[in-house]
Amino acid sequence: MSTHEASTHEREITEPIDLCTPAGRLDPAAVGWSRTPLHRCNLRGWGRTKRWEYWCVMTPTHLIAVTVSDIDYLGLNSVYFLEYGGREFTRTSMVPFARGVRLPQSLGDGDVAVRGPVTAEILREEGGTRLRARCATPGGPLVADLLVALPPGHETLSVVIPWSERRFQYTSKHTARPAEGTVRIGSAEIDFGGGWGVLDHGRGRWPYDTVWNWGAASGRTGGHVVGLQFGGKWTAGTGMTENALCVDGRLTKIGEELDWEYSDFLAPWTVRTPESDRVDLTFTPFHERADRTDTGLILNDTHQCFGRYSGIIRPHGCPPIEVDGLLGWAEQVHMRW
Repeated sequence: MSTHEASTHEREITEPIDLCTPAGRLDPAAVGWSRTPLHRCNLRGWGRTKRWEYWCVMTPTHLIAVTVSDIDYLGLNSVYFLEYGGREFTRTSMVPFARGVRLPQSLGDGDVAVRGPVTAEILREEGGTRLRARCATPGGPLVADLLVALPPGHETLSVVIPWSERRFQYTSKHTARPAEGTVRIGSAEIDFGGGWGVLDHGRGRWPYDTVWNWGAASGRTGGHVVGLQFGGKWTAGTGMTENALCVDGRLTKIGEELDWEYSDFLAPWTVRTPESDRVDLTFTPFHERADRTDTGLILNDTHQCFGRYSGIIRPHGCPPIEVDGLLGWAEQVHMRW
């Protein structure tokens, strides 16, 4: 029995396909998931279209996240830096009508670049992706130069979430990608060698009001390289999920909606598959990134907690793996946009 037959009812896409029909609506044939990015995101229309690249690279001591986004009427670009138990800052640039924000149609079509208070480049290179970012910080200019590798044969999760023929999202989530490079703040240089990179590539046409959970983690645990990719709330009722395990570069797609249990954001969370024993994890946060913006038209209420996952996962075709302190995050976000 194959991995996806054992863990999901969802259809696996194995050949390149257009996301949209010529009229700009979701092509039903595009609904499914794949182990490598195959969808051509031929979006049309204005006002509800959202495009973004989000990269986060974590080490045992620091993390940096870079976002480049175009939400039609606004470009939102940011750099977030966290020194565990120490410095934390965010630098955000808002660009009316996303002028100057360059995002390719689909993943792999071209490079990403933005200039301004937040300058960022996301460049394809042989063997991986180059991340460069520059912005001002309280400690002096930040200059990041990181390479996130994509090992040969490493599988990633791409999936189409179909709310309707007019509202849908294509997301490509990559976990457990080895990273190296440096982040310089003022005269201090921080080595990001031995880090792990996570990508959230998004292209779609969104409802105005949405709530989601997202969790991700990467690293070595139980004798394996493990990547966790979990979502919730926003996919409920669509017949598709964004849930997967990546173990030593091989993907197990999970078709179940997860049970997320949490109250106080900084107290432990539990994340489980309710219909099977495939995932049974506790996430213990050590830091909360809280961000709230409410302009009336736009609401962003984010609670992104960084911490460690522990428990048991059961990828298809492998014995159970004990997860012990795998570094990552879990979040709840409410967006009106």
